[in-house]
Amino acid sequence: MTEGTPDACPVLPAHGPVRPLGLAQVSIAGGFWGGRQAVNASATLAHCESWMERLGWLANFDRVADGTTSPDRPGWSFSDSEVYKLLEALAWETGRTGDPEAESAIKRLTARVARAQDPDGYLNTCFGHDRQPPRYSDLEMGHELYNTGHLLQAAVARLRMAGEDDLVRIARRAADHVCRTFGADGLAKICGHPEIEVGLAELGRALGEDRYVEQARLFLERRGHGTLRDIPLGRAYFQDDVPIRQAEVWRGHAVRALYLTAAAVDVAVERGDDELLRAVERQWERSVARRTYITGGMGSRHQDEGFGEDWELPPDRAYCETCAGVASIMVSWRLYLATADVRYTDLIERTLYNIIATSPSPDGRAFFYANPLHQRTPGRPADGTEVSPRAEAGARAAWFEVSCCPTNVARTLASLGGYVATTDGDGLQIHQYAPCAIRAELPDGRQVAVDVETDYPETGTVRVRIAADAPAPWTLSLRVPAWADGATVTEDGQARPAEPGLLAIRRAFRAGDVITVELPTRPRFTWPDPRIDAVRGCVAVERGPEVLCVESHDLPHPDGLDGLVIDILSAPQADPGGARVRGRLPVRADRLWPYPAHPAAPAADAEWFDVPLRPYHSWAQQGPSSMRIWLPALTQGE
Repeated sequence: MTEGTPDACPVLPAHGPVRPLGLAQVSIAGGFWGGRQAVNASATLAHCESWMERLGWLANFDRVADGTTSPDRPGWSFSDSEVYKLLEALAWETGRTGDPEAESAIKRLTARVARAQDPDGYLNTCFGHDRQPPRYSDLEMGHELYNTGHLLQAAVARLRMAGEDDLVRIARRAADHVCRTFGADGLAKICGHPEIEVGLAELGRALGEDRYVEQARLFLERRGHGTLRDIPLGRAYFQDDVPIRQAEVWRGHAVRALYLTAAAVDVAVERGDDELLRAVERQWERSVARRTYITGGMGSRHQDEGFGEDWELPPDRAYCETCAGVASIMVSWRLYLATADVRYTDLIERTLYNIIATSPSPDGRAFFYANPLHQRTPGRPADGTEVSPRAEAGARAAWFEVSCCPTNVARTLASLGGYVATTDGDGLQIHQYAPCAIRAELPDGRQVAVDVETDYPETGTVRVRIAADAPAPWTLSLRVPAWADGATVTEDGQARPAEPGLLAIRRAFRAGDVITVELPTRPRFTWPDPRIDAVRGCVAVERGPEVLCVESHDLPHPDGLDGLVIDILSAPQADPGGARVRGRLPVRADRLWPYPAHPAAPAADAEWFDVPLRPYHSWAQQGPSSMRIWLPALTQGE
């Protein structure tokens, strides 16, 4: 097996205004994200493999290899993809840390997958074998190409971190099969769940196989022309209603839409297709402005796990699937690499702290699938021994019947170092703040070395310490988030204002130089766009990049959360790890009227009390509770 590449990371375009740094170049050490990476490595990876073994999802590969397939195959048709996402997470982890247990798991799982691959490269445990439906007989819902896409992404991680091995060879044969079957002279079909496109594009980059990128382009151009059969949810569910170049906004199933968009950016960059890139930027702008929650969550409808219409953002029925958060980061990072526009890394930060960090439990063995902004009922305590049949929130579940989110979280946390920083021809840009060491080489061969010291987001102090002398000037750029009005930067003992955007400092740095950025992490009120009917008259509280929430067990009357109102004339105050606001409960929880509308005004003499708020990512860690982010606000005179 050959060695991997120093700049190994999930997304590595052939060209662009900036270049991402790899996991060998950015080493996160402790802090908010370092702790979560450690839990992911020590608990989540083994947890995922254990559940897939227990439920027979891994044995599906053995049955294909042994010729013992049957109609009662365990798991949904896409369960193969969970094995591949786990393999991807393990590949990033073993490359990042050299963990021998992760390396052993890769070899163990790869061997089982390899035995199930057909001689022509086809690989699937649900179709194409004895007493199973024929290959590609259900492209709408069968997920065959979706599964293959995740296999290809796992191979990209392995190839970049460790070099070519059996997993990469399996993926190469599978990709060749796809190109033969669905190429320009083959079946003019697409998969109901986009993913093969992004897998092909990235594998094509990693292997230098342009025909894989071309196949991804073909799949993209075929979509939106009614290629798939119609279903009750409509072809928008598959993004097969409008060609991607003509679409104005993301619609339909959120994860499908975002995976497709990630691939569109990849193809646009590799083909120099400015029209396609502009189309994606247009869709991002409208979707983020009108169809995205304050948490960065996407998807407001449960029935199709999909986007709603503009301004359709109900907090209590928000779906905000964890996988959609992962996919949103995939899209925004690709857009940043293609444009160097810092608004994309701003959204990544919001999504990381309020979706990705929210899903896993502190022990890494239970997860949220959906991430609503208002939980009306506490729900029942989670049972770590059973499979959750539903994606409803209330308590994190150990596993789900559709368990796509745990493995998606695992691969994201394992590869997180690949989203921290970039370089260009003149310097280094730091986008996400965590205690870390960054060692990189600029295109002209100059070496840059910095150490980041911070307890962000607990405080907003970020110190960047230069670790090596530079014989010539270079530019250090630090992202100041859009919310950080009042930020300052200090160099050589002199402080000055730092406006939101990329703060650029150019000089001939010397080892020991320190640049300090102070981001204002005091709690602040945030108001919704008045066109969002569901939260009109409400206010939220944010602290730095974290959205805060109220939980029922923090109130004097735990069953009174839905009656809580907030005094917006009193600014929120900081508390350790959170904040507090003035609130009251003017409606007795036990007071009932014949129907919800009634002529009596709420009592105005209810006592005021301090309402504690905690980061949304930590809710339900003390047991089931009701919760809300958007809080009804009292205005002057009420």
